[in-house]
Amino acid sequence: MSMTVLRECAEVRFLCAEDVESLVTLEEGKWDEDQAASAAELAARIQAYPQLCVGAFAADGVALASLFMKPITIGELRASATWSDCAEVRTPDRAGTRSLFGISLSSIDATAVTAIFEFFWPYALKGGWRDIYLGSPMSGLRGWKTSNPEGSPDSYMREKRHGMPRDPQLRYYYNKGFKEILECKPGYFPHPASLDHGALLRGRIPLAAGAPLWRLVPLPWLQLMRKTLFRLV
Repeated sequence: MSMTVLRECAEVRFLCAEDVESLVTLEEGKWDEDQAASAAELAARIQAYPQLCVGAFAADGVALASLFMKPITIGELRASATWSDCAEVRTPDRAGTRSLFGISLSSIDATAVTAIFEFFWPYALKGGWRDIYLGSPMSGLRGWKTSNPEGSPDSYMREKRHGMPRDPQLRYYYNKGFKEILECKPGYFPHPASLDHGALLRGRIPLAAGAPLWRLVPLPWLQLMRKTLFRLV
């Protein structure tokens, strides 16, 4: 996913229904027609998970980045063959899980993505969340298969260079804290450069092991730590 800094990020906050129009523009600018979420899908996510949908905006209201999440159990994750299965909007139920699934991360500004995670980590600690799973494209897979026709997508997914994933998209998420590569899923979503494969990743929320303590700490105190928390991922 290539990103260019276009505007200074002026505001990061939880999303609301009034943001949908700007979010649709962001989706259409970043994804193909069969990949971009519709206005109805975006509105449904915000309505179902209002404290798990975050956006970064320029001063003129243009959406620079968005992150949509939902609670998920390990059982649901393992039973899901495709991204659509994982991303399905249901009535929220936190029982039995401290894990989130990242439905989508869209951006036209790299610094806005960092700002979103810095914003969310204090809320994640207060909410008792431990980790976030997501399915990532592998944008270099098709080119790699051309040179390695006998190689498997799983072996490509796990290849590293200088201690980081070989694939540029996996390396991008690695630098955002998604350092555990769990599983290669064929037919995960339509993405020609990835040969429709997805990599299931896990990111641990920094300092989440102290969840009982963080629930007692005032949110403004945690917010003062947000830049330090991001450096810990």
